[in-house]
This record gives sequence, C-alpha cells and structure tokens, in this order.
Amino acid sequence: MSTAASVPSANQPAIEVRDLHKSFGDNEVLKGIDFHVNQGEVVCVIGPSGSGKSTLLRCVNRLEEPTSGIIRVEGVDITDPETDLDAVRTRIGMVFQQFNLFPHLNVLQNLTLAQRRAKKRGKAEAEQTAMKNLAKVGLADRAKAFPAQLSGGQQQRVAIARALSMDPDMMLFDEPTSALDPELVGDVLEVMRQLAEEGMTMMVVTHEMGFAREVGDRVVFMDGGVVVEQGNPADVLGSPQHERTRSFLSKVL
Repeated sequence: MSTAASVPSANQPAIEVRDLHKSFGDNEVLKGIDFHVNQGEVVCVIGPSGSGKSTLLRCVNRLEEPTSGIIRVEGVDITDPETDLDAVRTRIGMVFQQFNLFPHLNVLQNLTLAQRRAKKRGKAEAEQTAMKNLAKVGLADRAKAFPAQLSGGQQQRVAIARALSMDPDMMLFDEPTSALDPELVGDVLEVMRQLAEEGMTMMVVTHEMGFAREVGDRVVFMDGGVVVEQGNPADVLGSPQHERTRSFLSKVL
C-alpha cells in the first residue's frame, strides 16, 4: 500500500502532473499536460471555456479519472491504484463554482460534518475549528444561518471556510466566483488574497484577471487541452508571447 502520510520536502512540488491525457469518449480534453504547483505558490489557470482548465483541476483531486499520465500530490502518485486516495484528499481543500453546501444543515453543521467523519474530531473541537475559520472569512455571526438565508458570496465564503476546516496543505479553486453576482465577487477574492498572503498553496482556475495579476505567482494559459504559455503574471498578461494568448487576452482585458 502506498503511503499517504509522508512529510513533503520543501523542494518537492505540492502538485506535479506529467503527460496527463483525459478523454471523454472520442473527445480528448487534455492532450499531454505537464504542470506543477510549488509549495506555497499561487498558480492561476486561465483560458477560454472548453480549454480543459476545470478538467485538469478535477484530475488533480481524482474527481475525474485520468486516461493516462501521472499526478503526484506531495510526492504521492495518486494515479497508482494502490494509493490511499482518501488519505491524500484530506490534504486537499476544494472549492467549486457551485457552493455545494448541504441546504438542510446550518452553516456550523456544514463545517463540522466532514471534520467529524473524516478527521474523527469530537463535536467541541470540530465546532471550535469551524468558528475559527468562519471568523477568518468574516461570517462568524452567521453560524446558525441556513444556506438559503445567505447571499451567493456568503455561501462561497462558507464553502472556503469548510475546506479550511479540514486543515488542508493546499487549496484548489474551480472558478469560485463565476456563479456570483459581480458585486459579491470582491469579498470572496479578498478571502483568497488573505490565504495567499498566509502562504497557502493554491491552484486557481479563474476568469478574474485582476486577481491573477495581483495575487498569482504564476499564470498558466490553456487552450485546446494544452498549456500554451506560462510565466509570471506581468509577462503572461502584460506581454504574452503566443498569438493564442494575445487573442484571448484582447477579449477579456
């Protein structure tokens, strides 16, 4: 059984993807992706709809089964069938476009459920952790509210707090603001900005170019299932080298 409890070394990538292919039937969505995220790095993945960004992100957490290739999380090969996937997933926080909160549970219950089931925490410890993370996202006063009583932006901040309550080593964000009304986007991005400042390793699929420019350590532009261009945000967003990147940015900036 491959271990999932090894301690990551400082120079080992948090996420490493090698020659990743993913097909849905005859449709090849990922065409040999090589990709990595270093410890403490914020990597923003941008590109047009259908370019494979979200599929790449979902493969990193094995929510999608890769067709071929290797994915390592903190050195553990999660494409190896012997790997304890559940153990690796406890290190990875995931935030989706849709908030995926349980509508019949209040905010506090949403944050404690996975802690108690997966982390085997007692009620008091789980609630203490939940309240700490609700305070971090500015929603400690809404612990007893139900999701339907919250705005979309508040629900997404609850979803981030829920992920943080599992004490992950890294966070994956799949277009976390795309389902929000424009005036609610800022609060969610501010929470993500704070996490970046605290050194959280983050892979962010996003259409928010301002966030990518200000917060990203590296921007990766994908199109047609391949990585077209990557580099620091000033270079990729300010003076892209590839015509496909320039064409995309001319439409969104």
